[in-house]
Amino acid sequence: MAIVVYPGSFDPITNGHIDLIHRAAKLFNKVIVAIALNAKKKTLFSLSQRIELAKQSLADLDQVQVMGFDKLLVDFVQEQQAQVILRGLRAVSDFDYEFQLAGMNRSLASEIETIFLTPAEQYTYISSSLVKEIASMQGSVSAFVNKAVEDALLQQIR
Repeated sequence: MAIVVYPGSFDPITNGHIDLIHRAAKLFNKVIVAIALNAKKKTLFSLSQRIELAKQSLADLDQVQVMGFDKLLVDFVQEQQAQVILRGLRAVSDFDYEFQLAGMNRSLASEIETIFLTPAEQYTYISSSLVKEIASMQGSVSAFVNKAVEDALLQQIR
């Protein structure tokens, strides 16, 4: 049973993330969306809120599990008995950082592979940061996130 872990902060989960998760669900028996608790990174939503929003956004996918984690990614991946880390690439500018991460993870745990997927073209410009910025200025984010996330953003920003 091939298991892939898709890690990130998902603050909040966007339609671009969801697109990648749907793509991964076609390739793997199980997809674990691993939401990072990083005390150094300031997030709009708490870990429990991000987990709940991801669960609501992905409720249509039976083989997807949403979990939080607060340890080294390769340790989490090994604990989940996964073989693969999934990372998304929106643009060439993402590649340098992602390539460095993949190399570091490979040196820490050579048995774990990293794969990269690109989102559908209509999602390549979406980022959680931009979505939060638009919402903070009372702009509509309905094209970028699902309804539960949109509602949570409006409530959180008020």
